[in-house]
Amino acid sequence: MPLKTTGSAAPASAADLFTPKLVTVLREGYSLANLRADAVAGLTVAIVALPLSMAIAIASGATPAQGLYTAIIGGFFVSLLGGSRFQIGGPAGAFIVLVAGTVHQHGMDGLILATLLAGVILTGVGALRLGTYIKFIPYPVTVGFTAGIAVIIFASQVRDLLGLTLTVPEPGPLLDKLPVLWDGLATFNEAALVLSLGTVGVIAFVSRFLPRWPGMLIAVAGAALATGVLNLPVETIGTRFGGIPQGVPLPTLPEVTWIKVQAVLPNAVAFALLGAIESLLSAVVADGMTGRRHRSNCELVAQGIANVGSGLFGGICVTGTIARTATNVRAGAHGPIAGIMHSLFLLGFILVAAPLAAYIPLASLAGVLAIVAWKMIEKHAFATLLRASRGDALVLLATLGLTIFRDLTEAIVVGFALGSVLFIHRMSKTTAVETHQPFVAEDKADDADDNGGGGRKPYDEDDAADPDVVVYRIVGAFFFGAAASIGSVLERISDTHKALIIDLAAVPFLDSTAANTIDGLAKKAQRQGVVVILTGVSDSVRRDLSNHEITPPLVTFEPTIDAALAKVRGDKA
Repeated sequence: MPLKTTGSAAPASAADLFTPKLVTVLREGYSLANLRADAVAGLTVAIVALPLSMAIAIASGATPAQGLYTAIIGGFFVSLLGGSRFQIGGPAGAFIVLVAGTVHQHGMDGLILATLLAGVILTGVGALRLGTYIKFIPYPVTVGFTAGIAVIIFASQVRDLLGLTLTVPEPGPLLDKLPVLWDGLATFNEAALVLSLGTVGVIAFVSRFLPRWPGMLIAVAGAALATGVLNLPVETIGTRFGGIPQGVPLPTLPEVTWIKVQAVLPNAVAFALLGAIESLLSAVVADGMTGRRHRSNCELVAQGIANVGSGLFGGICVTGTIARTATNVRAGAHGPIAGIMHSLFLLGFILVAAPLAAYIPLASLAGVLAIVAWKMIEKHAFATLLRASRGDALVLLATLGLTIFRDLTEAIVVGFALGSVLFIHRMSKTTAVETHQPFVAEDKADDADDNGGGGRKPYDEDDAADPDVVVYRIVGAFFFGAAASIGSVLERISDTHKALIIDLAAVPFLDSTAANTIDGLAKKAQRQGVVVILTGVSDSVRRDLSNHEITPPLVTFEPTIDAALAKVRGDKA
């Protein structure tokens, strides 16, 4: 997909692509004020990560201590070696389904081995610079499997939310799980239900009215206090797991045999695939919040090393965590030292206050995960994709259904395949002749203009000489395969510019991933006070943009680049 700009940045060297952001931050100069900001942000994130890490581990079939080991060891290596300034690593809700299934199939030793192998795979993917291809997954697929995982997470917490006593082991698959939960409804525990609802209510209240306060920690601590003082008859971390050890274990290797490696390899591949997707999505979210650019392959190498480290210390899968990373940014972090500090604060909790964790009721941690599941569903994006087009809706619903009722890996593969078929179908439609606004290839358009033909005016770099204006021209289909590379170029705007003009006259169609790229860019520009003007937009492309709510005042539409430049210069005058 050709893209013309008014300037270009020098390509990064191979060494730069794999240089951890910690090194970059320290080279820039690191002051006491920076350390203070990172310490405050690290403490803030640790307070959020403390209950969340334990809750995710319990839901995954592991112990709460393993969740904390994952956040401490994995989070440390992600920040130390990663390619994002603000990434926070640790256990993630998206892994609950895969981890629980692996524990059920292969036991805890199998899970640890799969985690180690996933780390090796991720390191290899990053070292071979394959991280760019992870971004080719279409947007409806990511929205669909995230929503599906959220549904499964919530279903896995119903037992603890209601305090049910089951007569048989709880099945993993949703369709097998529901009848068992239904049969156990008569045993629900009123105290557990009150604690879970109270946890949800406190988190929602604090999030709404006291957003800077640690709602999850307040809710869990309050539930633990109520359980201890009132001697409530509910299951706690102490009654189920015997508490949390005061320290981190020594690194050990699980039993490794060729037969066992072959058995857990599919699980390891699934861990690596999901870990790559989640970590890069999280890094992109941090980029959007800060205007920075992460190094995707460096990030994947760090994620791989973090998973190996976590596995050696008895932890579970590590990935970048969107909620904790966003919290880190909002807390004013300066760089990766905030993530390192978050790990050290969690280590301090284990060394000093581990006995207190025994009083935490499982119903309260289930309430935390219920909130996590609700927030995981991108409700606005889901609704937008359903009405954007039948093709996007099909990919979304197929991925959602397969995630819930079949398998996450299968859902991603089928969703990607459907997205590819949809792309081929859309490409085939671009051969049709549009009488009102014909599309011509870039070189042919220029030739037609030179010969007095009817094509549109060729792009003139002199038109973009104004330092306050950046002009881009995109040529060709703007779809999920090109969205990552185009997005990386478009995001190089800064608040020193007054306007960004994107010419789409040579774009025959765009898909939901491309629309999401433009939407994110426009919102970033809006925050920086930069006006985004789209020119030469065909009726079909404009309908697609409108379906994704990319309309004024978020962006402005003009028929040509000249008209857009005239508007900008008129506004400046």
